[in-house]
Amino acid sequence: MNILVAISNVPDTTTKIQFTDGDTKFNSAGVTFVINPYDEWYALVRALEIKEANIAQKVTIIHVGLADSEATIRKGLALGADDAVRIDAEGPDAFFVGEQIANYAKANGYELIMVGKETINYNGSSVGAIIAGVLDLPFVSLATKLDIEGNKATIEHDIDGGTQIIECELPLVLSAAKGMAEQRIPNMRGIMAARTKPLTVVAASNATPLTSIKSFTLSAGRTTCKMITEDDLDELVNLLHTEAKVI
Repeated sequence: MNILVAISNVPDTTTKIQFTDGDTKFNSAGVTFVINPYDEWYALVRALEIKEANIAQKVTIIHVGLADSEATIRKGLALGADDAVRIDAEGPDAFFVGEQIANYAKANGYELIMVGKETINYNGSSVGAIIAGVLDLPFVSLATKLDIEGNKATIEHDIDGGTQIIECELPLVLSAAKGMAEQRIPNMRGIMAARTKPLTVVAASNATPLTSIKSFTLSAGRTTCKMITEDDLDELVNLLHTEAKVI
């Protein structure tokens, strides 16, 4: 069994967010980029665990991005992935990214395709479903546990009020959430080996983005908290009508 893990290149969580070009583009100047934590900690690490258990033969990471993202890809190789693919395109929206990954997977044959539950910069949670839709494969979202025996996967994911257990035949696509695996830190041997592992760059396939970004707006941030005494119900009602905002 071969596993394909999609990773995204995202700003470090400590990054101060700024926009340029009339608030239409993220300002990447001076920003440190990392593997999207959900892709790394949950999807990639669990794929590596499956390989280490001799259930899978190969783990490949795939990323849609430009050459400046290759340092991030190399970290994925340092963690233990066997090889990597970079689809040479900027990735204007989730549909474009998902279709690129799906087209590559279709041409190369993978029994399991894994993504993190979402990216920390856009939080869209849609790429995994798009990949599955393009490939016409089963999709399980927000998976917290994955076991594979033969050609059958047993998957757990949280639902309202409990946990659902699903059995599904391979091939399939899933998005991984907290509980799937624990974070790993690359060791020196892995870092050195990553320098020589294959990183294949392929041209983007023909796909048309379905959405475009008109502008970004920074959140208002925290505001002061108004304290109301328990016996001042009228004031509470007044503030709920005049100042409270529904988000």
